Amino acid sequence: MGKTTIYGIKACDTMKKARDWLDGHGVAYDFHDYKTVGIDRATLQAWARKVGWEVLLNRAGTTFRKLPEADKVGVDEAKAIALMLAQPSMIKRPVLEAGSDLLVGFKPEAYAAKLG
Repeated sequence: MGKTTIYGIKACDTMKKARDWLDGHGVAYDFHDYKTVGIDRATLQAWARKVGWEVLLNRAGTTFRKLPEADKVGVDEAKAIALMLAQPSMIKRPVLEAGSDLLVGFKPEAYAAKLG
């Protein structure tokens, strides 16, 4: 399957659930913490091509909701990527790269289908 990497931030309940699932199912993975390592434009663009920027941008989170109204309107891919680069906590969590697969958000059944 190739390398598995989970992207997110440590202090996130959903991240904890996803990591607990991976640990409980014996899946080896690397953890990429946005808060310490950040994220680059090329990675976000590749993810957006794969799953769509609409899936990646966490509009429900407090970081997005606290934005000035002008920043929330007319969001397109370029604006979404700029927002996520500036504040990685706006990226929906977790993002799991497993070989060529990309899963956004945590759903145990989706993890089981991809990772066994």
